[in-house]
Formats: sequence, C-alpha cells, structure tokens
Amino acid sequence: MGEESLRKRKGEDNIKEDGQSIWTHEAQTTNLQKQAKLFLFPLHGICMIVGTIIGSGIFVSPKSVLVNVGAVGPCLTIWAACGILATLGALCFAELGTMITKSGGEYPYLMEAFGPIPAFLFSWTSLLVTKPSSFAIICLSFAKYASAPFYPGCDPPQAVIKCLAAAAIVVITIVNSLSVKLGSYLQNFLTAAKMIIVTIIIVSGIVLLAQGKTENFKDSFEDSKISVSSISLAFYNGLWAYDGWNQLNYITEELKNPYRNLPLSIIIGIPLVTVCYVLINIAYFTVMTSTELLQSQAVAVTFGDRVLYPASWIVPLFVVFSTVGSANGTCFTAGRLVYVAGREGHMLKILSYISVKRLTPAPAIMFYGIIAIIYIIPGDIDTLINYFSFAVWIFYGLTVLALIVMRFTRKELKRPIRIPIIIPVIVTLVSILLVLAPIVSAPELAYLYCVIFILSGLIVYVLFVHFKFDWPQKISNPITMHLQMLLEVVPAEEATE
Repeated sequence: MGEESLRKRKGEDNIKEDGQSIWTHEAQTTNLQKQAKLFLFPLHGICMIVGTIIGSGIFVSPKSVLVNVGAVGPCLTIWAACGILATLGALCFAELGTMITKSGGEYPYLMEAFGPIPAFLFSWTSLLVTKPSSFAIICLSFAKYASAPFYPGCDPPQAVIKCLAAAAIVVITIVNSLSVKLGSYLQNFLTAAKMIIVTIIIVSGIVLLAQGKTENFKDSFEDSKISVSSISLAFYNGLWAYDGWNQLNYITEELKNPYRNLPLSIIIGIPLVTVCYVLINIAYFTVMTSTELLQSQAVAVTFGDRVLYPASWIVPLFVVFSTVGSANGTCFTAGRLVYVAGREGHMLKILSYISVKRLTPAPAIMFYGIIAIIYIIPGDIDTLINYFSFAVWIFYGLTVLALIVMRFTRKELKRPIRIPIIIPVIVTLVSILLVLAPIVSAPELAYLYCVIFILSGLIVYVLFVHFKFDWPQKISNPITMHLQMLLEVVPAEEATE
C-alpha cells in the first residue's frame, strides 16, 4: 500500500520521530490554550474580529457597490446596513457555536438540524466553490493594485492581472505548504501593514472633511438607481468586505468567560469595522465624485495620488500587503478545511495526509491553490464576488434557519447564549431575499451553474458516501500511493501512533 511504500523510503524511525513532533506540538498548543484562557478578555476578541474581517474587500468593493446603487447616499447606507446584517448573523452563529461545540463551521449545525445531506452539500460547496473563489478574488485584487501604478490612466491588461494573481496563489501555497511558522510570521507582518493603510485613509479623510471638502456629499441621493436587484448586488459586494463574521464563534475556547465576552466582542468588534468602512468610503468621496470613483482603475491608488502625493506610492504598497495578508489567512484556514474533509472521507484520502518533514497538510493546501487558479482563468472580480456571495448566502441562510428549527426540535440542548428569535428570523428572510432577488430580476448563467454544481454534490454523496462503492478506491489507490511517495506525506492518525 502507499503507507508501506513510504515507510520503506523514509524508515519507521523517521515517521515515529515526526509523529512525536506532532504529538508534542499538539500538547504544547493545548497547554498554551489553557494558559491563554486566563488572559484573553474581550479586547482579544475585538482585535481578532477586526483583523479577520478587514482585508481586500474595502479596497475593491466601493466601486462595485456604487455601480449598483448609483449615488453616494445609498452607497454609504448599504455599507452601514451590511455591518448591521453581519452583526446579527454573527450573534446567530455565537448561539450556535456555544450550543454545539464542534469544529467544522456550519457543518455540525446543519447536521444536527437537517441531517447529513445538507451538511455534505455545505462541505462540497465550501471546498470547491466558496473557499477557492474567495482565494481567487483576493489574489485578483492583489494583482489589480500591484499592477495599477505601472498603467497610469488606463486599466492594466487582464493577462497581466491574471498572471500576477496566479503567481500570488503559487507563492502563498508554497509558503503554507513548507512551514506553519513562516506562514504565521508573514500573517503578523501583513496584518500590521493592513491596519496602517486603513488608519492612513481614515485620518486623511477626517482631515479633508475638517477642511470643508464636503461638496461631493450634496444631493447625495440624487440620480440613485434603486431596485431589488441592484440593492441585492450592492449587498453582495458590501458583504464580501465583511466576510469572516461567520468565523467569530471559533474564538469561544480562547476567551475567558466566553458566554459573556463572545457577544460583547461581536457587539463592539463588527460595529467598529462598520465605522471604519463607512469612514473609508467617506474619505474616498471627499476627493472623488461618483463619476471619478467609477472611472478609477484602483480606488485607493487614486485616493493616494490626490491626497498623499509625492508619497502616494505608500497606498498601493500597503494595499498589496493587505490583500496578500488576506489571501495568506484564507489559504491557511481553507487548507485545513480540505484536510478535515479528506479525513472524514468526503474528499480524496490523499488530502487528509500531512507532510512527514514539514508537519503541514501540504496536499490539501496544494489542491486548494490549484482550484483557485482554475477560477482565475475565466473569471473577473465582480463575477466571482457575485458567484461567491450567491453560494455562501444559501448556506448562511440554511444555518441560521437551523438555529430556528432547533429552538423547537432540540429544546434539551443547553444554550449559554440565547438571542431573541426575531434576530435569526430577520437574517433568514434577508438571506432568502439576497439569494432570490438577483435570479428573479437579473438572471445570469453564473447563478444557474452554481445551483447545478451544488446539486451535483447529491450524486457524489449517493455514490461515494452513502453506498461507498469500491471501484473509485481501486482507481484512486495507485494514484494515492504515487502522490504519497512524491510529496512524502502520511496519514495523520498513523503519524501520531
């Protein structure tokens, strides 16, 4: 078998040594988590929320939101409304996360409320649609800002943007495959850079407002184009910038008194992000009219050219750092999701293996990078955001609906955090509106492809999970063996023996 072949190549002792390293690392991590509970207060949760959510979206989405609503007033209103929706959604996930304390994101909640099929479809969609498309969007955003200074006055060629984005995916994938520590150090540096550029833009905007630069805010609702479809698409782009709010319940184990501090962190953290986003958009509009913003190739670059000249190079540089940081964090977490799915038997077995030398889920990370590059080839940022948002809000809505269902079907479950029932009802209704409105009023083939792909997971589930046919294993075993020897990876369970 593949495992035996690798044992012969590497030797039993090496695997045991690395297995010991894994065990020691896990033991140290558990120790650190236990100690951390003594020190981590709401401030840690707030910082984690702000650092997780703020990424590439605020530098890409303002233009797309404005395109859909057409005026400054509705644009700023959408940004504030997206923050409110993200806060309500995060509170729903906080109740779910403290009621069902299992890892795997929405998977265990859907499993408890609706059974294995919706849970598997979530896993299937996350692995092959939402996570890779998110990675692709962020890397395309990086490429757009990295190339903009070299093409003043015009859009960079699509070939340049896509090649740069693919190069970024390859580099980030290699870094995360080689070393957890290297990826962590890179993330810390890039997070600091991200907060610097956000602060620069906000402070510059406040100074300009204090100097009386308010002419672009007069008649701010004039010429707005409001319809159910336009508002939904504007929300798609705004909510992309808030993506990450659904991960907030994962900090439960690290917070002291999480049942108090988790909702407190959400109530402070997400509104703080909302204020930052609204202030950044106000800063953009202090120096650009709606028309000028729509004509800008990269909004933050145009802002820097007009406000910070001759130091305008700072803006694209730090935006590039911010987008790379978001991509690196996305790759780190989503690679682990692929790894867990492989371990549970929902993906190829090789994806659940870890590197003998590096102790990283290298096959899962490489698989994730390959899928992201495939999305880059035909797609652009706006199309991918709509594609991503449509898919992800189907499952956000289902997950919040699961909370409502379990209020009646699982009354025995302990609920340390219990939010008013009206909150999940509102989030569920908004989710339904966000999913259906673009299909009804402005149908596109991308939505149809997305639905077909999600439902195709039913075929995979029936054939490979429910009936567990043997013939796919006969095909995949030789491939697994050769990939295992090539990548020098072993099953995690075997490595920890």
